[in-house]
Amino acid sequence: MPENENKVGNSFMTKLSTFIVDKRNLFFLLTIIMLIFSAFSRNWVEVESELAAYLPEDSETRQALDIMEDQFITYGSAQIMVANISQDKAEKLKDQIAGINGVQGVEYDNTQDHYNNASALYAVTFDYDESDAECLTSLEAIKSALSPYDVYVSTELGNAQQEAIDSEVRVIMVYVAVIIVLVLLFTSQTYAEVPVLILTFVVAMIMNLGTNFLLGKISFVSDSVTSILQLALSLDYAVIFCNRYKEEHQTLPIREAAIVSLSKAIPEIGASSLTTVGGLVAMMFMQFRIGSDMAICLVKSILFALLSVFVVMPGLLMLFGPLMDRTEHRNFVPKIPFVGKFAYKTRFIVPVLFAIAVVIAFPLSQKCPYAYGESSLETPVQNETQIAKNMIRDNFSSTNMLALMVPAGDYEKEAAILSDLGQYDEVDHAMGIANVEAMGGYTLADQLTPREFAELAGLDYEVAQLVYGAYAAEQEEYGQILGNLDGYKVPLIDMFLFVCDQVDSGIVTLDEEQTEMLNQAYTQMTAAKDQLQGTDYSRMLVYLTLPESGEKTYQFLDTIEEVAQKYYPGEEVYVAGNSTTEYDFQKAFARDNLVVSVVSILIVLVVLLFTFKSAGMPVLLILVIQGSIWINFSMPYILDQPLFFMSYLVVSSIQMGANIDYAIVVANRYQELKGQMHHRDAIIETMNFAFPTIITSGTILAVAGTLIGLMTSTPSITGIGQNLGRGTIISILLVMFVLPQILLVGGKIVDMTAFEMPNVAKKHSGRGRVRVDGMVQGEIRGTVIGIVHAAVDGEVDLNLISGAVSEEDKDEAE
Repeated sequence: MPENENKVGNSFMTKLSTFIVDKRNLFFLLTIIMLIFSAFSRNWVEVESELAAYLPEDSETRQALDIMEDQFITYGSAQIMVANISQDKAEKLKDQIAGINGVQGVEYDNTQDHYNNASALYAVTFDYDESDAECLTSLEAIKSALSPYDVYVSTELGNAQQEAIDSEVRVIMVYVAVIIVLVLLFTSQTYAEVPVLILTFVVAMIMNLGTNFLLGKISFVSDSVTSILQLALSLDYAVIFCNRYKEEHQTLPIREAAIVSLSKAIPEIGASSLTTVGGLVAMMFMQFRIGSDMAICLVKSILFALLSVFVVMPGLLMLFGPLMDRTEHRNFVPKIPFVGKFAYKTRFIVPVLFAIAVVIAFPLSQKCPYAYGESSLETPVQNETQIAKNMIRDNFSSTNMLALMVPAGDYEKEAAILSDLGQYDEVDHAMGIANVEAMGGYTLADQLTPREFAELAGLDYEVAQLVYGAYAAEQEEYGQILGNLDGYKVPLIDMFLFVCDQVDSGIVTLDEEQTEMLNQAYTQMTAAKDQLQGTDYSRMLVYLTLPESGEKTYQFLDTIEEVAQKYYPGEEVYVAGNSTTEYDFQKAFARDNLVVSVVSILIVLVVLLFTFKSAGMPVLLILVIQGSIWINFSMPYILDQPLFFMSYLVVSSIQMGANIDYAIVVANRYQELKGQMHHRDAIIETMNFAFPTIITSGTILAVAGTLIGLMTSTPSITGIGQNLGRGTIISILLVMFVLPQILLVGGKIVDMTAFEMPNVAKKHSGRGRVRVDGMVQGEIRGTVIGIVHAAVDGEVDLNLISGAVSEEDKDEAE
């Protein structure tokens, strides 16, 4: 044991590694407890399915949504299309739907807005707030009643989107797991190391999922892709440690090999993870807070991956070590000397071609057709909700509804706004308290005298006078009671609701017919007031003829605000809707795009400066990866495929933080070898060395991204997958076939910009007949022949300051 301890060493990192390895059973126990806890706690996390929830707090849409949530009730609703049905049958179905418990109203008529192409479209409103689970109960009852027909339901109720995403991600995880196993089998040297790596990944993934509840609420994007990206981004860490262990185990027993390899792997893997974390941290600077949400989830996943590698994997290596020894197999990863030879031959050509490609790609990437909403994006697969929306859109004209909120209390101003907006061709129609029809040709906001109200409600005039007097007293308008009460005008909705209160309290008595009429009016007016009138703001609904997305739509949003401000100068007015959300996304993106790009580059640059201790090397590496990003995002423009803006921000951060690891592997190895051999041989050996690491990590990240892009129905997630998969492939190709040439040509720049002077002394050791020619410093054990030039028979261990050292065949020398 003392001899082994000497081999292991006594540094702090070694002592820490020894503690982890020797206390592996304790760490196994803690890990099992954590996994059991995570199995339950993973269900505690709340998932936010609305992107608008992550708008900046000071954005107009975010403020408008907060006001609507506080002051208005938005009843649950659904669009239900029944295909292959006659008009007569459609009319009867309207009554059947209206009779279902929980249905407040059904909008349907014989116009093309509701009946077209032998299909009927019903706009159903429920009795409950859209967040109430009773809406889903009533909706299921409607689906059951219409089960004999071809029915398509489009609604925002429930978690249909999240359920579809969860189902798709489960399938993707299976595919990714299979790919990981195949790649690991291909790149491994022992079959038993594969379960070690997989168990390490699974532990990290489960613990990360189990701690998401600590964040309170996470976005549906983070919830769906974090686990997949965690496996792809952190795969290197376990592979690096495993390779270190196999290297040390060639000369050391299992325990000592695990300790030494862990002590070396902790700083190496920790440094490697900094670039990935740095790229993710850049997303925290986005105004669009989903960037921070994703960054926190992914950084947390990386930290748990590191924890699993450093704490759990050493014990697994001890457990599986004997089996790994018995299951060794030949190396399946081929050497690729042709890549290095090609790099050396084309070292003056490829960098020029790369520069031309970057010059072309950069302006094209700036023309990338960004989309700020999901309505204009297509996905390779579609879920049930998307199919229903598309069927309704194909058969009926779509509507783009906005909510305009103005200070409450002045129906005349609201009526004027509604009238002004109705003059624009961009407005199909607008609705508010001031123009909603009630009964007898009056609107809810029309002001009626006691006589007009008595005639409308079927009351005695004297009773109406008494009611108006009571209303004036409640409003403390005593002058109306003492003056001319007959001329006192009160908005219809206010008076009807006041009368209902009086009837409920027994102050006013009505006959059966009047009571029934009053109850019907009360239901209609209460629903209208809940949706359109709050304590501080009134809400008007504006239906546009414009699509949800597009510059014309965004410009008209400013026009709507200008119309409202004309009647409420200096006061706050708000517009909310899908279009305003997209407009705010566009405003935030202009800043976020610049911030994410600059911050990610700066963070990675700082990490690389400390890694290479040279100003030139980080610039060369970042140029290659940034070039891959520009080439990647020039493709949407070339292919004329709109790209969801969030996908760009997320993928560019991950591509810069994760893909640059491949470049670091190549650059590090080349820097080590170029002083020991000819540059041609150094680059050949470098690519042979780096290829297994690049092909392992790069293949899994590329496959994971591609599968996400091909198998998800949510446009924002699809965009992340497609561009991450393509971007990783481009990065791999550039690192393999462009970076070597750049390192060969730019080596002098790296040396000239180094923070430390390069060590001109070269280490050389040999045994047998060794010829020494030059100034040397070191130890020679053997017989020296010569004064200036020496031939040494024996062992040579020295630093060559100048000149040359070469080994000779002893027989030939004699």
